[in-house]
Amino acid sequence: MEREIDLKEISDGRLYGMNDMVKAGCGECAGCSACCQGMGNSIILDPHDMHKLETGLGTTFEKLMENRIELHVVDGIIRPNLRMQGEKERCVFLNGEGRCSIHTFRPGFCRMFPLGRIYEENDFQYFLQVHECTYPNKTKVKVKKWLGIPEINKYEAYIKEWHFFLKDASKIVKETQNDAIIKNLNMYLLNQFYVKPYEDFYGQFYERLEEAEKVVKLYR
Repeated sequence: MEREIDLKEISDGRLYGMNDMVKAGCGECAGCSACCQGMGNSIILDPHDMHKLETGLGTTFEKLMENRIELHVVDGIIRPNLRMQGEKERCVFLNGEGRCSIHTFRPGFCRMFPLGRIYEENDFQYFLQVHECTYPNKTKVKVKKWLGIPEINKYEAYIKEWHFFLKDASKIVKETQNDAIIKNLNMYLLNQFYVKPYEDFYGQFYERLEEAEKVVKLYR
């Protein structure tokens, strides 16, 4: 999601790499689930998130669409997000004790919180959102450990590719006035990167990305 932010207002003023220490440790939340409520449609899923959900739950995109995820337009592109439910808008994956039932394969957005990413010059760094997490007395933890993602170098390379590809696709959607083109492009991207299941995620993602980049060029 493209946002205009002032790091001075929302962060500690530092930028972090995956091997840096950041004050985000929260003792595994110790029963707190504040960040899993009232999030609206902001927990946006990328293709890696979707793959992990499908394999972790042994299900399909279509099944998840029944009651666990929903679709919204983000910067002109249709993308899935986690569904919230009830009066308190609790994440659909919170159990009765207020704990995450998909913690081992939770989405990247959830893993990163309260960190965010800032993209510059075809790369990104992390920043700490100091007003988002209410847990007191946080401890320092290495960013890489906080994320807890296997093959972190592959993952970060993928994140960059996906971000800048979406940025290009979003620009095309914003510049065109043709509703048919917008619809066709969105349906193609949704099917190409989300609906079709993955077996070898990184290998198949890059194959699909190469094809999609050629398709997107046709709309320029």
